[in-house]
Amino acid sequence: MKKTKIVCTLGPASREVGVLEELINCGMDVARLNFSHGSHEDHRETYTNVREAARRAGREIAVLQDLQGPKIRVGKLIGGAMQLEAGQSIAIVAGQEQTSREVIPTTYEALARDVHAGDTVLMDDGLLRLRIEAIKGERVEARVEVGGTLKDRKGINLPGVAVSAPSLTEKDLTDLDFGSSLGVDFLCLSFVRSVEDVELARARLTKLGRSRVPVIAKIEKPQAVEALGAILDTADGIMVARGDLGVELGPEKVPLIQKNCIEEANRRGKLVITATQMLESMVTSTFPTRAEASDVANAVLDQSDALMLSAETATGKHPTLVVDTMRRIIEEVEASERFRKLAELPPLDLGMTANAIASAAASASATLKDVRAVVCVSTHGIAPTLLSDYRPVAPILALTHEIEHCRRLAAFWGVVPIPFDIESDDTAESVIERVERLLIDRGVAAVGDRVVLTMAVPPGTGLHTNTLKVHRIGGGGSTHSS
Repeated sequence: MKKTKIVCTLGPASREVGVLEELINCGMDVARLNFSHGSHEDHRETYTNVREAARRAGREIAVLQDLQGPKIRVGKLIGGAMQLEAGQSIAIVAGQEQTSREVIPTTYEALARDVHAGDTVLMDDGLLRLRIEAIKGERVEARVEVGGTLKDRKGINLPGVAVSAPSLTEKDLTDLDFGSSLGVDFLCLSFVRSVEDVELARARLTKLGRSRVPVIAKIEKPQAVEALGAILDTADGIMVARGDLGVELGPEKVPLIQKNCIEEANRRGKLVITATQMLESMVTSTFPTRAEASDVANAVLDQSDALMLSAETATGKHPTLVVDTMRRIIEEVEASERFRKLAELPPLDLGMTANAIASAAASASATLKDVRAVVCVSTHGIAPTLLSDYRPVAPILALTHEIEHCRRLAAFWGVVPIPFDIESDDTAESVIERVERLLIDRGVAAVGDRVVLTMAVPPGTGLHTNTLKVHRIGGGGSTHSS
């Protein structure tokens, strides 16, 4: 069973219930709704389909809402595309549609106020490059340095330019409210530049009564790289969004930034997702390049919690094959001795009982070679996420009675979330009896097998995890720590 999780971006190729069920069975753990595309009705239908597919597959799946952010895009072009030639003079003007072939429309109204002569304009992930020569009112005059075919809605990057647009646009706030009403499990912020962006999103969620929704900050701007520590201390996790990061800073800087982001996130016990072009060739191909396979493997070796697929599953020809391919690469790496040696992460500096129990549980599972699983009976899902950061050898079974916490845990490394009710009259003994039956029924363990069990005693009182028990199924033998 793989422990590194797979995030799948959903779109026209993958939003139907049947396809979603296949993706789950192949290894999808998190469904990403990309609010850069599609209507609210599209996303509502996709969200409903994810929940139905998860029910059919018998698994809990997390849903991540990814806001567009202040993404600067080309507007609608005449005929859908235009050719740019090196040396050509062209104007860039705010507008939704192209009015003549001498003008490129942009959806960003403040462009002329933010840029200056000499600034670089990159389009379509940096494939096209223009140099600004003059600003005349709302008209930005530029010269093409690297030409090619420009298509509708392609992204525009302004490296080195202090963009004045807020990280949460009016569209983002509307989308956030909508996603909250759906019941998404994570909120992902695009083009984060400071901790204030994270705090603004969290304040909005709190106002909507959804304060427990984790906020994930995408690291894709130079400002975010510079403020990484502060952002990690404020956000619940990060996504290393290598596409715009590579355009803004240059591809040569991305590999080390990726490694540093993952290390810093793990040091703080925060969720980290590695994203962008992981199996890009499989948008059309049935087989990845060797470089892509190595990229996926290295992200696993770097200790990412999750890896993300974008166009590969949203619009690609073989979405289920892509997920199956990524799963097989992950499993191959995780089964290696190299991975097991690298999986020893530094201890978390968190002064709380649940963290001490998680550390001890991970240690026990490593010392006792025959432990089949670490079982966390958890109300709020805190103990399983802490245990995940210690990367235990045994799988982590998170038994949680609050469904929103259960779904959310699907994104964390090594955690298998399972709904589990805690009754008001439960005792520690009755909970353990039901845990035994569940493990046997699911084929996780048999009579005589050992598991490490963590829970709060007394159960159902709202206490944090305070007890560790090394338990033999059907045997009653144990060791306690509390």
